[in-house]
Amino acid sequence: MSNPVVQCSGIWKIFGNKADPALRAIREQGLSKSEALKQYGAVTAVADVSFSVDQGEIFCIMGLSGSGKSTLIRHINRLVEPTDGEIIVAGRNVNALSNSELRALRSTSVGMVFQNMALLPHRSVQENVALSLELRGIGKAQRLRTAKEKLKLVDLEEWGLRFPDELSGGMKQRVGLARAMAADPEILLMDEPFSALDPLIRRQLQQQFLELSKLVKKTTIFITHDLDEAIRLGTHIAIMKDGRFVQVGTPEEIVTEPADEYVADFVKGISRLELVTARKIMKPIPAMRNTMSRNGATVAVTEKIGAIIDLAAQYDGDITVLDGNQPVGMISRNDLLLGVRG
Repeated sequence: MSNPVVQCSGIWKIFGNKADPALRAIREQGLSKSEALKQYGAVTAVADVSFSVDQGEIFCIMGLSGSGKSTLIRHINRLVEPTDGEIIVAGRNVNALSNSELRALRSTSVGMVFQNMALLPHRSVQENVALSLELRGIGKAQRLRTAKEKLKLVDLEEWGLRFPDELSGGMKQRVGLARAMAADPEILLMDEPFSALDPLIRRQLQQQFLELSKLVKKTTIFITHDLDEAIRLGTHIAIMKDGRFVQVGTPEEIVTEPADEYVADFVKGISRLELVTARKIMKPIPAMRNTMSRNGATVAVTEKIGAIIDLAAQYDGDITVLDGNQPVGMISRNDLLLGVRG
């Protein structure tokens, strides 16, 4: 059963002194983004975006620079005020919060990790991690104890007394993640946190983040311009263009069922080996027919193409696909080739 922690409905963000009349004209006259800019001097950054994120989900918003993704994520903790629309976070209407309630939301319920960590250079690593707790008036002993616990989660427990200028770029990103988690927020907002790192370090941090997510089970909204990263991390992915969502789906759905040519162009170079499942490429068989491959080779419907190829290399003939103990489909080597090719 769906359990949304974040719900955004009809979010618009238009920058400029004439944002409201520009929005009316867009709705009533169907003005394009360029026409709104020309007639009203208004920049449409987010245009009628709606989505929800369930408990424990990693929801990736992916798009090119200027697509509106970073502006959108800043609506969730109201760093950006919407021109129109509703944002519900953990059952609370963010637009209706007072300044004190909003500060409490940001310090306790919603943690944010930026591309630039902005660590305080004159404070130790553990003091940087404990900063949010210090601002909340938590005693020194407790906040340093919490900081040490979070640094251990990101494999930096031995670096607590060091200073930021002694850390590598990847280590600073992990400090930023530990700082966001120190307040034990229900929701993490991550705005391209790994994009400035070298590819190898970036992949290592992605893997560490996935392992950490399974452990702490935080609901995460993750911004990226890298589809490989979105596919690797995301439970669901939203593809954004010109302030709008073009498609929302699972990584497998985005790659195998692109909504339009724009999405298809994004996914055409993506490897399907660790993404597409047996269910997508099998030929279904009648539910009541107990068909099995002659060689006895079977895979689950959730098995990925890469593992099925390894199995096909060992056995001749078709492979039976099982849903539980029930045969539901067959996969030939031709099916595998078409699945890889897409």
